[in-house]
Amino acid sequence: MPPLCWRHHTLIQALLSRGPLKESEFQSIFSDVTGKSFDSHQQLFNDYLRKINMELSYVQFELRACRNQYDSGVYYGVINTIADEQSKLGSKYTVPQIAFYKGIIEAIVQDPAAQGTISNINALNIRLENQGTSSQVPTAFKAFSMSQKEKTIQELVHDQWLCDMSDGRIGLGVRSFLDLRSWFHNNEVPACDVCNEAGVKADLCPNESCTVRIHKYCLQAKFSQQRMEKVCPGCGTQWPYVMAKSEAVEEDDTDVSQPPLGPAMRKRQKTSSNGPPESQPPENGQPSRRRVAVKVDYDGAGSSQEPSLVPRTRRATRNSARLHR
Repeated sequence: MPPLCWRHHTLIQALLSRGPLKESEFQSIFSDVTGKSFDSHQQLFNDYLRKINMELSYVQFELRACRNQYDSGVYYGVINTIADEQSKLGSKYTVPQIAFYKGIIEAIVQDPAAQGTISNINALNIRLENQGTSSQVPTAFKAFSMSQKEKTIQELVHDQWLCDMSDGRIGLGVRSFLDLRSWFHNNEVPACDVCNEAGVKADLCPNESCTVRIHKYCLQAKFSQQRMEKVCPGCGTQWPYVMAKSEAVEEDDTDVSQPPLGPAMRKRQKTSSNGPPESQPPENGQPSRRRVAVKVDYDGAGSSQEPSLVPRTRRATRNSARLHR
């Protein structure tokens, strides 16, 4: 296979230097460097991405797309596909900062209401001691002050690992959605019943005994089909979805819920458990649902080695709502 040309290099460099880019921005760069309109040359665009990923795989990197679960936008970025001690050395964050980030991620994915956010106050009150893997708490964890936590949040938001919501709460940044895809899967974070991606920010089935959750943009894609009955795919409960006239479509094969680029997701299998995790009260008076527990072991890199241009499969079975340590 011929080596990458300067056009491929420009696309890679744009993502490395600017960070994750919106779909429209990345496609605009493609059009500028190739002189081809994206709308008329989508196959060429996919060929470019496929060739780039074949070369990046030799150095354990991947050009990947994801959908931001807060604004439904598609973003492209380059991620590290391995997690080892050597890759950790490349992080600009200190050990306490990484532990603090882990604590925020843990709190967000544990949200029983699937709002995908945590209040700034609750984030600042996260105890780093809970992120330790041994009984001896590192001194750096104990000395990590409130002002250092505030500064860390600002840095994580700036680097797109976290995001500031309009209501002042904190959510996951687009880089987290790009890099944590494999972690979400391996730790059995409840997935969207439509696209099989982690349902960090999602709507819940009205039946509180049902564990189905669906992204808002996936609901729109699913229920905008005129012949589709608006019921929960798990328990059959009527789903309170109001369809705007502009959303109605005729065909059943319309699916805008998944990004055009991403690794194939394996069908999730239910796993056994010795017992339910200890429940915790939900925040802000949200409806009471079973709270799940998860141990975060994130080091700033994904671990997927799957091909990048394979459409993800729909889930054959629904996951349990439990996350196991």
